Amino acid sequence: MDEFQKVLCGWSWEENKLFELALAVVDEQDPDRWEVVAAMVGGQKSAEDVQKHYVILLQDVQFIESGLFDHKIEDAQLQSLCWTDEDNNLLVQLNIN
Repeated sequence: MDEFQKVLCGWSWEENKLFELALAVVDEQDPDRWEVVAAMVGGQKSAEDVQKHYVILLQDVQFIESGLFDHKIEDAQLQSLCWTDEDNNLLVQLNIN
């Protein structure tokens, strides 16, 4: 598995939520930003891990904002290295409700 896949797949839902919260409260100018964010995520991720995750997040946002993202998820064949049966079940539940 290459480094990009490890960064993408190695984050739980809870870690992602803590990561998002940390980004919202830690000043971008803080010289220890990535260490602080890593600590807020729960201490299982290094400063390098959270910084790489941030770069991926920025790339995702840029892709979505570019207009190239197909918003018709129900029509897409969803395939991902990180996609689980649990993710698929959640998507099915969301489409039903």
